[in-house]
Amino acid sequence: MSHEVNEPGAHSGPEGSQLGRASAYIDRYDPSQLFPIARATQREAMGIRADALPFFGADLWTAFELSWLNTRGKPQVAIAHFTVPCETPNIIESKSFKLYLNSFNGTAFGSIEEVRERLRTDLAEALWRGSDRSAGIGVKLIAPALFDQEPVHELDGLDLDRLDIECTHYQPEPALLTSDTSQLPVTETLTSRLLKSNCLVTGQPDWGSVQIRYSGPPIDQAGLLAYIVSFRNHNEFHEPCVERMFTDIWRQCRPAKLAVYARYTRRGGLDINPFRASWPQTLPSNARTARQ
Repeated sequence: MSHEVNEPGAHSGPEGSQLGRASAYIDRYDPSQLFPIARATQREAMGIRADALPFFGADLWTAFELSWLNTRGKPQVAIAHFTVPCETPNIIESKSFKLYLNSFNGTAFGSIEEVRERLRTDLAEALWRGSDRSAGIGVKLIAPALFDQEPVHELDGLDLDRLDIECTHYQPEPALLTSDTSQLPVTETLTSRLLKSNCLVTGQPDWGSVQIRYSGPPIDQAGLLAYIVSFRNHNEFHEPCVERMFTDIWRQCRPAKLAVYARYTRRGGLDINPFRASWPQTLPSNARTARQ
């Protein structure tokens, strides 16, 4: 079956994606399945300029359902970790990513290195499509012999969920965020497992845990937890949800430093874990939580 290859700059909005539609199962290598969506639309709505991002970071993806054939037709499997810089002009719509990975299932490759290079090349092209910049992405394939070394670890930090609060907002409400500038600055790490948002297109629930690290005037913890809960009925992709959190906390609480990291549970064999920070630093290890 032939497929039209996506032209550069095409498909910048989610309305043209395969989300919420019946899709044919394609098991022959087909990079045209990848559907890039421009980050700019939702960033502009948050007042974030593409040429002056207020953060550093990346999106850490994990694919648990990657398989292909060797040259003798024997199926091979691996876990794939992807590191997508937040500077890419596009994200990849997750269902299209799944369809793309499915297209490896009936395709023969000479080695795991060949698979990794093909993934890296195709994803980099789609993620940087339409930009005058060109850069790579990180791709790491974990062979079955190393599966038992894949860590499971909860996000470190003080658990906000211990607080007995009343929740009345289920759409993002920045006014819930406050800090006490009369107090001496603190450095602390706060976590919650109560993050839930919905897919922008299908409305299906997305479940996650979030970690907030900051230095600055103490942030009111009850208000921060209520703010995290306020995403519960919000329709937005994972990446802009985290960027919205970062932007709201930065503007409302005025910390000197801020990092926001969310780990969402997988759908379709994929999890997405965005990380944004106000200063350059080593990315978090891509260790899944128990729910992932």
